Amino acid sequence: MDWMDRERNVWVVGGDLRQRALARLLREDGHTVHIAALEGEGLAPEPLSSGLALAHCVILPLPVTGQAGLLHTPLSRERISLLQVLDHMEPGQILCGGMVSSQVRQEGEARGLRVFDYYAREECMVANAVPTAEGAVQVAMEELPFTLHSARVLILGFGRVGKLTAHRMGALGAKVTVGAQRYEDLAWAAAYGYEPEKLENLSCELGGFDLIVNTIPAMVLDWRRLGWVNPGAFLLDLASAPGGVDRVAAKELGLRVLQAPGLPGRTAPVTAAAAIRDAVYHILWELEA
Repeated sequence: MDWMDRERNVWVVGGDLRQRALARLLREDGHTVHIAALEGEGLAPEPLSSGLALAHCVILPLPVTGQAGLLHTPLSRERISLLQVLDHMEPGQILCGGMVSSQVRQEGEARGLRVFDYYAREECMVANAVPTAEGAVQVAMEELPFTLHSARVLILGFGRVGKLTAHRMGALGAKVTVGAQRYEDLAWAAAYGYEPEKLENLSCELGGFDLIVNTIPAMVLDWRRLGWVNPGAFLLDLASAPGGVDRVAAKELGLRVLQAPGLPGRTAPVTAAAAIRDAVYHILWELEA
């Protein structure tokens, strides 16, 4: 029997628009859903209580924690630490989160919890790459003073997000170049019809682009490289914090930079929530198989 075919008790604690949509989707699937540190759209948050010990699954945000070990709770004025959640749970319970850090995992497993990272699953990352790429197109169209058609676009990185972003922008007529480190990525970029550039060789070529989209979670555009960038270009950093653009250097050089990690949570929260829901279901199905 599928996990969805049985009513389950689920707690969704903290999060952004994705978790708010997730709570609604789980209720629509027939589950009993409790929420904490999550407000809006008529949802009634509950205080953390012993009821957490009755949950078949507790779902935490993406990412789980922010500063000082506090849960990521942008939609609530309430500040909750991870330990406050764990204190109400019992050994053997299932705890799911996104981008679970080693510290979060250690804290959970030390209490006998079964800890899983839904965002580490390939199906969730691929599903999230779609709204990320579409969101990048939306942001670029809002920020550029001209169309993406014929715009000179550089995509840094050719992973899931890089591939889909290049595809979406190329389909709109952008002249796409892909900067990547691995030779196989450059070969695939060329096979798709994009101009390949070895990442380490990028320098003065950076001045020829109207839009630079970074998807690499490492410092790629440092002071030296930013000095080559066209002053009128727009830089969109999609990589996870701390990103791949030296923000201080960019500001001093007068460059326009938007750091936009977690773009699906802003541009397509329902789609992103469905990806999280499905990944959690897959985790639970595998545990019960």
